[in-house]
Amino acid sequence: MSPDLPQNWSHHVTETSNALDLEPGLFTWNDPHKIALSLKHSADSSQRRKAEPFASAMSMLNFYINRAGKHLSAQQREVLEKAKDELRELYGKARVNIR
Repeated sequence: MSPDLPQNWSHHVTETSNALDLEPGLFTWNDPHKIALSLKHSADSSQRRKAEPFASAMSMLNFYINRAGKHLSAQQREVLEKAKDELRELYGKARVNIR
């Protein structure tokens, strides 16, 4: 890791994202629908995002899940995975299965 980067760079990115203004503690909530609604609100109201609202919201959720990795409890991972489905439903997007 570069000496000028903080050790918790992913936490820094999540907290200071230039694209979305996230509610504090968003990814620790236990309600997938509430998480999805908050992400949708942030993505829809942002004037700084570079992608469409759905893509920005889903990207931030995936970023957090991927960066938390093994430090994310199985229960919280399940909540966040369900939040993805809730987000798709809020935006009227179908789940894409690539297999």
